[in-house]
Amino acid sequence: MGLLFIDGEFQCYTIEDEHRDEKVRGETRIPKGTYTVTFRNVGGFDARYKKKFPEMHKGMLWVRNVPNFEYILIHLGNTDENTAGCLLVGESAKEGFIGGSGNAYKKMYPKVADALSKGEEVVITYHDLDQDFALR
Repeated sequence: MGLLFIDGEFQCYTIEDEHRDEKVRGETRIPKGTYTVTFRNVGGFDARYKKKFPEMHKGMLWVRNVPNFEYILIHLGNTDENTAGCLLVGESAKEGFIGGSGNAYKKMYPKVADALSKGEEVVITYHDLDQDFALR
């Protein structure tokens, strides 16, 4: 579980798969680091989101150049069962669950899509707070 900020302002909660020292396909979260975000305009998610959000959809938000990962998207979902490595967004959070995913997506997506459409560079930084700040 995590928090998503845009330009230092809280946007929504996030959820993804768990940390693993060795990657397990579809079951491992993205490693800490800073990654570029671009549009992805092909694939099943893109086709579904064009229909679901016709007024705002310009392409899936694609987290690029993650070592040992491909096609990491930011999309709707409620638990880590709804992702195979992607980042899910929601308005509310309880242990292992985020709610209001559609509303959170509709709030954050236009901000990112607008920046990308203007040709601005968009990056996302992942922090592993449970790994970096765990008591030893």
